[in-house]
Amino acid sequence: MASDTISTLQYFTAPVDGSRPYNRIYADSTTTKPPRNWTQEPHDMKIGDVRGKEDLYKLDNAGFQYGREAAKHASFLNDDEVEREYYPESIDLIKRVTGATSVVMFDHTIRRRRPGEAGDDPQKRQPVSAVHVDQTTASSIARVHRHLPPTEAPSLLRRRFQIINLWRPISHAAVDWPLALCDFRSVDVEKDLVPVALLYPDREGETFGVKYNPNHQWKYLKAMTPEEFVLIKW
Repeated sequence: MASDTISTLQYFTAPVDGSRPYNRIYADSTTTKPPRNWTQEPHDMKIGDVRGKEDLYKLDNAGFQYGREAAKHASFLNDDEVEREYYPESIDLIKRVTGATSVVMFDHTIRRRRPGEAGDDPQKRQPVSAVHVDQTTASSIARVHRHLPPTEAPSLLRRRFQIINLWRPISHAAVDWPLALCDFRSVDVEKDLVPVALLYPDREGETFGVKYNPNHQWKYLKAMTPEEFVLIKW
């Protein structure tokens, strides 16, 4: 039996002065500007359990796709080991699931729930309750230029490419803080998504903030284990 639940999600609210929304990432502590200029509003949303119905959700309809395959790398304690051991097997997995001819890994984030600790330490990343989309069209194109040789990027951008997140629990089932995903078919792209600048000390990125829409259909896989994974298309 599906175990649907209710959870409080933090939706995006635009700056009251109409300015461009931003987040400052790893900002200099001496700066007088706030770390962000927008606010959040909480909404209780139904999160539907897709356990037993995983095959209904695919990258090309919902924007995410579940699968089952244990990772050979299991510790996720050392970044160098993650890049050396987990990246190659992840590339192989993504190729097999998507049919991609080439996969370039450019980043990873390890999140562990740490009750009572601040969530802004880059070495102690925690789960995020803010509704967001990791990449915009502009930042996706910028990623290609940033992570691929300049001689290859122009020709690659003339063909289809995707940015895909491979997510899985580590060490134990994700029960305390499971991952919720919004079915793309319930999103009003024109009205719900707002570009938010990511201001790093040396560069600028961009994500989408997501405004509240009561039509959003949220899903999760109850008690998702380390032997299971989900691919998320940005």
